[in-house]
Amino acid sequence: MASITLKINDKNITIDADPKMPLLWAIRDLIGLTGTKYGCGIAQCGACTVHLEGNPVRSCSIPVSAASNKNITTIEGLSEDNSHPVQQAWIQEQVPQCGYCQSGQIMAATALLKRNPNPADKDIDSAMQGHLCRCGTYPRIRKAIKTASQLMNQKASAK
Repeated sequence: MASITLKINDKNITIDADPKMPLLWAIRDLIGLTGTKYGCGIAQCGACTVHLEGNPVRSCSIPVSAASNKNITTIEGLSEDNSHPVQQAWIQEQVPQCGYCQSGQIMAATALLKRNPNPADKDIDSAMQGHLCRCGTYPRIRKAIKTASQLMNQKASAK
């Protein structure tokens, strides 16, 4: 066990954990943020995606020690009231069916739109590759990403 400080959603949180513990379990079990989901445990499905220093990563495969003192954003950190444009687009386009994979999908989409505010279909496909949805809502995910892009661009031009 070691004392490890994580910067999650702009808050410093110190935990006692095995340095090899996956970041996912620290987030869910030790800190209590359950929006990040466990899917496969081998970084293949994307359900556990969070942002580490602004980049989407699979939290099930990153040891908590590697995330120490780095900026981590979980689905809870996007907004407290689902007001983030990507969350609003997900609601508007009625993306989820079972919803299990959606926090990982939203985190990947948010990272994409930060890098590329106007992604083409091929950009979306590339960024979302490996994010599995058992319900097959891929067309609605793509539509929601385009809607979020429009919402973000409208908000930026209104400033």
